[in-house]
Amino acid sequence: MKSKRWLICLLTGLSVLCLMQCGSPEEPRFSFTDKGRDVPPFSADQAYEYIQKQVEFGPRNPNSEGHRQTKEFLYREMQHHAGERNVYVQSFEHEGYGGEILEMHNIIAAFNLESTDRIVLAAHWDTRPRADEDPNNTDEPILGADDGGSGVGVLLELARILSENPPPLGVDIIFFDGEDYGESGDLQNYFLGARYWGDNQPAPGYNPRFGILLDMVGGTGAVFPREGYSVRFAPSLVDAVWDLAAELGYGEMFPDTEGAMISDDHVIVERTTGIPMINIIHHQRSGDGTAEFPSYWHTHQDNMEIIDKHTLQAVGDLMTELIYNRIQ
Repeated sequence: MKSKRWLICLLTGLSVLCLMQCGSPEEPRFSFTDKGRDVPPFSADQAYEYIQKQVEFGPRNPNSEGHRQTKEFLYREMQHHAGERNVYVQSFEHEGYGGEILEMHNIIAAFNLESTDRIVLAAHWDTRPRADEDPNNTDEPILGADDGGSGVGVLLELARILSENPPPLGVDIIFFDGEDYGESGDLQNYFLGARYWGDNQPAPGYNPRFGILLDMVGGTGAVFPREGYSVRFAPSLVDAVWDLAAELGYGEMFPDTEGAMISDDHVIVERTTGIPMINIIHHQRSGDGTAEFPSYWHTHQDNMEIIDKHTLQAVGDLMTELIYNRIQ
């Protein structure tokens, strides 16, 4: 895959560009003003097709055939969009349940590598190896059209846009593996790709301005309240992103309400690197403060039938407006 050659190039570029301390004691203030620039259109149809392609591979839990095929698909697709030298597969092993050795892969792509001002966008690409919230066939893996597929679909469409419309700042896209491997209550076996990436940075001193995690961003009737850890890590960034969503006409989908505190890849990233990362994730906050996820979550109903192009369009419009017209 020539990943070693890419790593040398990325290390050279990002080491020169981003030699700063990871993290900072205080969150920078974020304010995204309208720059009056043209914003390329986001295609929900194309994002939907990217999700459909993943689902066609079947479940993408680690060591499965669907996992292997999807890794190759994502690698080729990102090479096509970012260029061969700007895509790197960060492979690692993890000892899973029963001593199984899991082969895992984070897929990383860089756009506008020359820019010293960078952001990172992320999603997990693996799917759950068990349908533990389903009344039937609980030991079988799920398709994960929303939980796994949707964030990747949105970011693949963004990668296409970035390849055709050079962004005004650097954008790094990461597909984390192994986010959803763990059994319920065993957080040490979740977020495996984010843990590995946080402890094994491809470039010393890598310090993007901020990160956004997309998780379950394609479901019908999705709502994205302000996730609790995101507010704790980066309150002004949450304010700026949710205000922008309202400005674009998506206020009902991004309500100005308090969400639950959800353990996810962004928590690992912030704690291991100091990069302020927020999470856009479909959920609601229950009366006792815990997260309530949609009824298809971790079930076999998480399939293409629950994917809504309107939801994909909203999230895609938010990301493109942010990148091309608001940050700088």
